[in-house]
Order: sequence, then structure tokens, then C-alpha cells
Amino acid sequence: MGPLSGLHILEFEAIGPAPFCGMLLADMGADVLVVDRPLAADLGLERERRSDLMMRGKRSVTLDLKSGNGAQAALRLIERADALIEGFRPGVMERLGLGPEQALARNPRLVYGRMTGWGQDGPLAPRAGHDINYIALAGVLNAIGRAGEPPVPPLNLIGDFGGGGMLLGFGIVCALLEAQRSARGQVVDAAMIDGASLLATMFAGLIAAGRWSEERDANILDGGAPWYDAYETRDGKYVAIGAIEARFYAELLARLGLAGRPLPAQHDRARWPELRAHFTAAFRGKTRDEWCKVFEGSDACFAPVLGFGEARRHPQHLARRSFVSLDGIEQPAPAPRFSRTPAGIARPPPERGAAGQAALAAWGYTAEDIAALRALGLGTRD
Repeated sequence: MGPLSGLHILEFEAIGPAPFCGMLLADMGADVLVVDRPLAADLGLERERRSDLMMRGKRSVTLDLKSGNGAQAALRLIERADALIEGFRPGVMERLGLGPEQALARNPRLVYGRMTGWGQDGPLAPRAGHDINYIALAGVLNAIGRAGEPPVPPLNLIGDFGGGGMLLGFGIVCALLEAQRSARGQVVDAAMIDGASLLATMFAGLIAAGRWSEERDANILDGGAPWYDAYETRDGKYVAIGAIEARFYAELLARLGLAGRPLPAQHDRARWPELRAHFTAAFRGKTRDEWCKVFEGSDACFAPVLGFGEARRHPQHLARRSFVSLDGIEQPAPAPRFSRTPAGIARPPPERGAAGQAALAAWGYTAEDIAALRALGLGTRD
């Protein structure tokens, strides 16, 4: 199942972008085995696994990496892995005896994936941080929000998941492809500050061309343009419009009942506040659902602003089966879609140690091997 079927990925327990990366690979068919801590309440990692959806599709063993035999057991697992995912601060894996030098000595083809906020080097490398800090230093947070107001955190999607876990997943697959040719592994250093900066590549070009202002709420894509924004409707809900192109903008005006009126020109920035006032008044004239009917079948680049729960019931998502139910929990389906090797969710999130023995057997460990690993402190709950 999935284009990565047959690959063995060893993931060391972490939070946020590292397990998201593992989820992406598991969704694509890789066999992801998580090395969980036996107990994690004191580390802020203890949460109900059933709803810890980024653990879906994986299996688990438990191991105290700080114990006398922990590193030895982990290195035996590393010997059978195609790739490894770790999300500790720089130097932690080295101090545990599990750094790239030790791991690649055991398995020269290993792709060693490292997920950090600041990267493996630089003055901030050893410091703590979270998504909001990484995107702040990348210049991204400053661009999000309304003029005269503080920047608005865009959830933790840009640093943790887009610029972090997804970037690491891409890097791991790239290195795995290269290893097929060279028979040599390597380290993938994925930093959320790098990934957040990379996601903003288009804006670097716009700034260079003099087409982007560093002032918030003053550009086409940051809410400055009245025809690329969200508007409140009569029932207190919102709709979003993105009519950038001239033909789509003309369609927007027609559907709003504003065509033919003496409005400011679309790109007359000096009169954008006046144009926004027309749009604001028009959208407040109907409810969100009434506007959905008005814009049905149009190319005006219109959409209702839905909550997470509402989104699952939208006809577009239903038609594409964009959400699936697993163990009674609705969640986004694996993406993207493949015509010949479809992705899927192999199993619900595992409890600590769950299905570990079956995973070890699938990785080629004999009963004697598994007994030896247990003697070194490896735990399973089969």
C-alpha cells in the first residue's frame, strides 16, 4: 500500500514536526516504527494516543535511551532501518551514543533525518523555541496581520508542519532516492527557520521587483487588496474572495450586483478603502449561505469561511473523500493521490509499545533477536 511500501523508518519520539514527518511517510506506505519513551508525562508528551493522529499508521516499541543498554538496543534497530527521524536539540543524539557517526557506522546506507527549529549549527542552535519564534526570525510572521495591529500567529502551520515536518519528509525521500544510486546514506538537516524562509521564496522575488511592501495589510495577498480578503455576512459569518485576475474580478462585481457602478479601478491603491467599503456593505446584505447560492457555479474565486467541523461536510470534500474516519475519529485523508499505488492509513495511533513485536518480525528480526532486544530493555505490548 502506497509508493513507499517496503521502506523501514525508525522514528524517535518527539512532538510536532517530527511525528508529522513520520505520519506523511507512513501514509505513503512506509513501515514506521516509533521508539517511545516508557513514560513521558514529565516531558509534556503524555497525551491520549487515540487522538494523537500524527501517530497514525505507525507501530511502537518502548526504550529508555538513557539506560545502560538503551543505545545498544537502538543501534540494533538502526541496523535494519532505511531512514531515521529524530527531533531532539543538537547534540542530544550524540550524547546518547546515537549520533550520525555511530548510526552510519552500523548502517552506511542510513538516511539520518534531523528536525530542529534553528538547525544543527548557528548561535541559536542550542536554544529552545516554537513555531512562532522560527517564523518570526524568518520574516514571515511580520507579514501576517492587519495594519497598526500586532502580527497574527497563523496557527503553527508554517514553521512546524509546512517548513518543518513536510520539508524533512521531502528531504528524507530525496536522500533515499540518492542512496539507491550511491549505496550511501547521509544526514538530512531540516530546520524550521529554513523551511519557513523557503516557503516565502515568492515574496523574496516580489520584494526584489519592488512589488511588495514590508508594511502589513498593504499588498495584494496579505489582506490589503479589497478583492483578496474575508468579509462578514449578515449572519455574522464570513466569506473569502480572491478575485485577482481581471475576468474573475468582473465576475465578482457581477455576482455582488456592483457591475456598472462608478467604482474605483481594481488596482487603484489610493482608493482601495473606498472599494472595500462597497464590498463590505454588499456582503452584509445576505447571509453566508445565501451568498453561496449567489456564487454557485461562478469563477469569482469565492468560498465560504468554514470551521474545521463544517469543512468535513462540504460537497467538495465529500466528493473527493478528503476526510476519513478511523477508530471513530474523523481526520484528513492521506495526500496527495496516486493512480497506481494509493496511500492509506494502515492502523490507528499505537499505544506505547503496541504492535512492536509484529513490527520487529516484519523488519526481519528472529525470535532470538527479539529476545536479545528485550534483554536490552526494549518493550512491546503485543
